Amino acid sequence: MKAYVVPERCISCGLCIGMCGSVFDFNEDGKSEAVGEVTNDNAEDAKAAARGCPTEAIIIE
Repeated sequence: MKAYVVPERCISCGLCIGMCGSVFDFNEDGKSEAVGEVTNDNAEDAKAAARGCPTEAIIIE
């Protein structure tokens, strides 16, 4: 699986990073971005971050 963050929707709240720091981190612009792979070990946390994103900026496919 792969994670994506739609930068135009990201409000830099950091929820995704707090929930799944192995997949998400802030970029140079202060927006979240996917920096790691979604694996069997972190898939549930990555999916929970996507569900919890207040602007629905995270896509996992």
